[in-house]
Amino acid sequence: MGLIKYIKNEINIIKERDPAFRSNAEIFLYPSFKAIYKYRIAHWFYVRGHYYIARRISQKAARKTGIEIHPGAKIGKGLFIDHGHGVVIGETCEIGNNVTIYQGVTLGGTGKEKGKRHPTIGDNVMISAGAKILGSFTVGSNSRIGAGSVVLSEVPEDSTVVGIPGRVVKRGDCRIIPSESLDQIHLPDPVKMELCRLEVEIDKLKKQINDMIKTNERND
Repeated sequence: MGLIKYIKNEINIIKERDPAFRSNAEIFLYPSFKAIYKYRIAHWFYVRGHYYIARRISQKAARKTGIEIHPGAKIGKGLFIDHGHGVVIGETCEIGNNVTIYQGVTLGGTGKEKGKRHPTIGDNVMISAGAKILGSFTVGSNSRIGAGSVVLSEVPEDSTVVGIPGRVVKRGDCRIIPSESLDQIHLPDPVKMELCRLEVEIDKLKKQINDMIKTNERND
């Protein structure tokens, strides 16, 4: 892809996902644009075995943008890193198409694995600010990771994850494309849902106990 075409594609991506974007010239001020562009160059060298050059490019980009992308990572089309400071993407991480990542996100390993040790992110995934996804597993397409969540295990497609450790809330048959809504706030709370379920169970038990007491009183 030529540089002009690449820049136009990036402009369209940012326009779609950042309401603060006002003019095409602003693209050159975006850390996301600089970091991903430098990653593409570094990755080209990396896959051809020029590891030192690849790492040199990626480390210089990290110092300038605050976004650290290992040149060995595999990244699809349409990645957008909003704000981006503190984002870390590990060597064996794989990212699908049209993924949105916010500041402070880590796609890392646990330090225990060898070989593939970083997560695989499906298409149309949104990873909210401060989320940590650690380990070699897949986050399914069309999923949302809530702000500050720590995800340590597989995430099915069309799911929402919140909490520490991250808890999965299935969305049923209702498919939502996070890259279109970019809603980091209105996420299900599985802890609250579980408390509500327990309250219902307690009410049922209270009713059963009261019925038993009334029955015994009538028999007496």
